[in-house]
Amino acid sequence: MLILTVLPYPHINPVLVSIGPFAVRWYALAYIVGIIAGWFYARAIVASPKLWGGLAPISLVDFDDFIIWITLGIILGGRIGYVLFYNLPHFAAHPAEIFELWTGGMSFHGGVLGCIVATIAFAWHRGLPMLSLGDVTTAVAPIGLFLGRIANFINGELWGRPTDVPWAMVFPHGGPIPRHPSQLYEAALEGIVLLIVLGVLVRLGALKRPGIVTGVAAIGYGMARIFCEFFREPDVQLGFLWGGLTMGMLLCIPLILAGIAALVVAFSRQPTVKHG
Repeated sequence: MLILTVLPYPHINPVLVSIGPFAVRWYALAYIVGIIAGWFYARAIVASPKLWGGLAPISLVDFDDFIIWITLGIILGGRIGYVLFYNLPHFAAHPAEIFELWTGGMSFHGGVLGCIVATIAFAWHRGLPMLSLGDVTTAVAPIGLFLGRIANFINGELWGRPTDVPWAMVFPHGGPIPRHPSQLYEAALEGIVLLIVLGVLVRLGALKRPGIVTGVAAIGYGMARIFCEFFREPDVQLGFLWGGLTMGMLLCIPLILAGIAALVVAFSRQPTVKHG
């Protein structure tokens, strides 16, 4: 009988620390650290005239205030998106579980929609350029994506498809079959690689053409997610959809189209340079 070689899955307690009825989970910590780290990185971008070719069209005070808005957009959008896109029949039968965020269940694409609403609303409220605000936000977003996928790995959820590759793992809730550690693939591509690509663009002056960073971020994430979906097991309640596609793949199509539209807008305008 052929015995496949697999890497041992590191059984890490999803709860980092608990005090009585209160528990701090890695999943929640990923969101908190991702938002805070992104906030500090975004402040560095806003505060650098060199990156903008002059004064940034967004002040540090503006972005500090925006953090509350974008946090609500991420959480509300991510949860509502998961409910609508991935498990509506279940939540329709158990509506109280919609508010149990600590059990997991967040949709990236729903979070994107929430962030778009928050960005448009805040930009309109403060009279700020929407695309520039979006560029800063998307430039730092891969930090949260990376941490979120690592948290998925720690939770032993969203595992990959069965495989015989040497780095396959047997996940605690995925049965006895070795599987792709697809969460780590997503952490690498959607997190590290995308963060580097966007960081290079920012340093090459992409912020002078509002929309470039947003467009590349949308296209880059969409392509990375579609690629990783070929190794990720579809959600059990959905399975494969038309032609072997998954919900994650389908939701990336409008995201990529939106990214292309953002690039068209960006390159149809003259670079913005503000002098102080």
